[in-house]
Amino acid sequence: MDINALYNEWLEKATGDPDLKAELESIKGNDDEIMDRFYRSLEFGTAGLRGVIGAGTNRMNIYTVGRATQGLADFLNKNYENPSVAIGYDSRIKSEYFSREAACVLAANGIKVYIYDELEPTPCLSFAIRYFKTSSGIILTASHNPAKYNGYKCYNPKGYQMTDEEASETYDFIQKVDYFTGIKTTDFDEAVKNGTIEYIGKDVINAFLDEVQKQCINPELVKQADLKVIYTPLNGTGNKPVRAILDRIGIDKVYVVPEQENPDGNFPTCPFPNPEIKQVFELGLEMNKDIKADILLATDPDCDRVGIAVPDKSGELVLMSGNEVGAMLLNYILSQKKEKGILSDTAIAVKSFVSTDLAEVIAKKYNCTFKNLLTGFKYIGELITNLESEGRADDFVMGFEESYGYLAGTHARDKDAVVGSMLICEMAAFYKTKGMNLVDVMNSLYDEFGYYNNDVQSYTFEGAAGMEKMAGIMDTLRANPPKEIAGLAVTAVSDYKTSKTTFTDGTEEIIELPKSNVLAFALEKGNKVIVRPSGTEPKIKAYITAVGDSKAAANALAAELIKAADEFMK
Repeated sequence: MDINALYNEWLEKATGDPDLKAELESIKGNDDEIMDRFYRSLEFGTAGLRGVIGAGTNRMNIYTVGRATQGLADFLNKNYENPSVAIGYDSRIKSEYFSREAACVLAANGIKVYIYDELEPTPCLSFAIRYFKTSSGIILTASHNPAKYNGYKCYNPKGYQMTDEEASETYDFIQKVDYFTGIKTTDFDEAVKNGTIEYIGKDVINAFLDEVQKQCINPELVKQADLKVIYTPLNGTGNKPVRAILDRIGIDKVYVVPEQENPDGNFPTCPFPNPEIKQVFELGLEMNKDIKADILLATDPDCDRVGIAVPDKSGELVLMSGNEVGAMLLNYILSQKKEKGILSDTAIAVKSFVSTDLAEVIAKKYNCTFKNLLTGFKYIGELITNLESEGRADDFVMGFEESYGYLAGTHARDKDAVVGSMLICEMAAFYKTKGMNLVDVMNSLYDEFGYYNNDVQSYTFEGAAGMEKMAGIMDTLRANPPKEIAGLAVTAVSDYKTSKTTFTDGTEEIIELPKSNVLAFALEKGNKVIVRPSGTEPKIKAYITAVGDSKAAANALAAELIKAADEFMK
């Protein structure tokens, strides 16, 4: 590959967006900057595309989006008769622009497009796919990444992200498309006039909210609790739908952080708009000095994740982890459904295999079947779809991932912070009427089931050298797996790439899940370390599970396991 030839071609031909031309001119003669933009094409996988916004094959721009969409159009026209696509977008820089470009490419290829007329949460896109029975869906978002990123995720007709096979076939088509001569397009307004592109109306959003509201278990009690909520949509898509659903169930004391209320892809008050980190709550914490809320709520820009902070008895605000919220929600839903006599004897709950094992113990208490699946909500979406095909959709209780993603109900096949926000607030209201806050609730679960410290460590490896380093770390751990970690014996090594678990006595077991580049080290006494490169970011993540008889013991062990994980990444 001649990087300079690629650069010169883009300098000459990338005239569709003036921002790209200016950027390319500004890096003329800078080999490092040129290399970073052109050393590869953004990879299209089951998570679609994700990258920094800018010029080049390794950036998110109208040409990389157009090329991906042309490849998708070719895939759809080959596999579907009269295909159609639903499109959504979030508040990120150029998200609306990219969504319209994608719509124009699809329309030019004879594909019917349904597009939201304003930014909406990712789960609304999943809902629209099934509402309109489209062949695919596209959402323009980079979830909780910093402002310089954008992304392009593709969904299948079931409403969850493409499977490996679907993504691989689509990628084969994409690779045949030339960035400048291979993309068909048309005028957006003309396509709207002739009906090839159709706006999605407010009736669809209302239908989505209707389905979310059905998951409310104790509506009358919620109205009695007088819950106070401080909410931040982090300048993203959650503002309207989250406030609407809370209002519907009777929570009218919702105070929105003004600086983070309206859409803004620059995220000026929180460079990392991720509800997993404390910084996103800082403005809400300041507001809370006067409001004295029962709970602080934050949804990420595409509103598929939600995080919370809760005041303890002393008034100190505690940030609760995705694992803790997932465990509490599962316990709340199961206990309330059982109490009301509406818990199915064949109920099923599910989580990603890197999420807390506490959930499995809770499910066992209520005789609820429990499943562990690979990371990626599409696997949970696939499970729901299979249940639906068996006439068992109502058996699905909830699914969650430790990264603050939750789903109850079958209205969407992706994580949904709208239903998550509603149920978290309902749960907080329920326990408020019992004289408990959510910190009390979590402590009661730990007292009953034992202390689980679940931690996630992220290690960033930028650029071409970083990709090589990540591959080297995984190769080393595969070739020479540790015999012990932090003084705890490794009892089994599970390699999800080879679908094989090897125990210390030499016996082996097949892993009945799709192949994935993940290594899991089971340790004595129920402890764990799982190592997984991110599919969407230049990171390796280490998932730590430390179990103890007390919180202090679990925390101390977690610190030792984190130190050991740090050593793996050197």
